[in-house]
Amino acid sequence: MSVGLRVYSYAACSTCRKALRWLQEQGLDAEVIDITLHPPSLEELRLALAQLERRRLFNTSGVSYRALGSAVVKAMDDEAALAALASDGKLIKRPFLISATGNVLTGFDPQQWQTLLRPEAPAAP
Repeated sequence: MSVGLRVYSYAACSTCRKALRWLQEQGLDAEVIDITLHPPSLEELRLALAQLERRRLFNTSGVSYRALGSAVVKAMDDEAALAALASDGKLIKRPFLISATGNVLTGFDPQQWQTLLRPEAPAAP
């Protein structure tokens, strides 16, 4: 069953691999995009910012984030933060999912993904 999903992921990310495996187990097809080669667009990142706290967009444990520095990131206004994210996919918390309805999730929490993508199915234990 396809639900028009886009998942930005990174092949070397174990969390991304778990998320993609979960999608496959659920029978959900997704367009998988390498976040390091093709980060989400500014429009997609603005959509995410409207739904999530800004800090949830950043991969705070990544090399790119550490190189930039948390103080610099905190000092940025939203537009500067979005521009930084759009220019370096490794700054973005992954996986980065956009549903067909425009809902955005970052990271992989099976219960959140279940609620968004399979609301009719019983929640996994």
